[in-house]
Amino acid sequence: MEFGFMCFGIILVLAFLVVVRGVRLLYEYERGVVFTLGKYSGTRNPGLNIVVPVFQTMQKVDMRIKTAEIPRQEVMTRDNIPMLVNAVVYFKVIQPEEAIIKIEDYAFAIRQYTQAALRDVIGNSEMDFVLTERESIAEDIKEIVDAETNGWGIDVESIKIQEVELPAEMKRAMAQQAEAERERRAVVINSLGELEASMNLQKAAQALAESPGAMHLRTLQTIRAIAADPSEKIVLFIPSNFDGIAKTLLESKKG
Repeated sequence: MEFGFMCFGIILVLAFLVVVRGVRLLYEYERGVVFTLGKYSGTRNPGLNIVVPVFQTMQKVDMRIKTAEIPRQEVMTRDNIPMLVNAVVYFKVIQPEEAIIKIEDYAFAIRQYTQAALRDVIGNSEMDFVLTERESIAEDIKEIVDAETNGWGIDVESIKIQEVELPAEMKRAMAQQAEAERERRAVVINSLGELEASMNLQKAAQALAESPGAMHLRTLQTIRAIAADPSEKIVLFIPSNFDGIAKTLLESKKG
């Protein structure tokens, strides 16, 4: 009798241990991929789940958005300009069973595939396009990576190109080009100002020529402005033919 109770107690303890070992807790952001005798048998949802020890195993899959940093890569553009580029990939698992069964390490695979796609896209683009159209290049890389990772149960949310670094020689050349462009613009603006000023002077000269007294009034205004300061000298301009004019006036009076 005592032996029977002892056996029953041992069985209860073993059953309890089996149940405890078979309990799996999944958080809201997790899913559990269950394998029975090595074969896929289902995906469990968040909460308490029971698996049969020895016969069943469960692998947890994080469904949250993850980031994978692409290390800095030296890429040669289509116009033979070397540049250092790094990027970040944002992705998440949408089909846990696919991510576990079809790919061994999906995070590592995404980094490697994105790295290759980044080299291909930038290698087929010119330097100016890479510097000015980062979003377009990132979108092209995303389409390439997303087309491949859809079969893995992975969804690529976005790809961001963080930094594009050029060689020091190219930076100096671009700085010289920008400086030359600014000087060109300054010369053009200055010439346009001179042209506008000359046109205004021409209009002013025409207006003064049409009114004989306007020039005298303008001269008096200039003298008045100069005479405001006693230390200033006043210079009066006399026509070059002033002597001839004076002789003509004297002869007319004698006659």
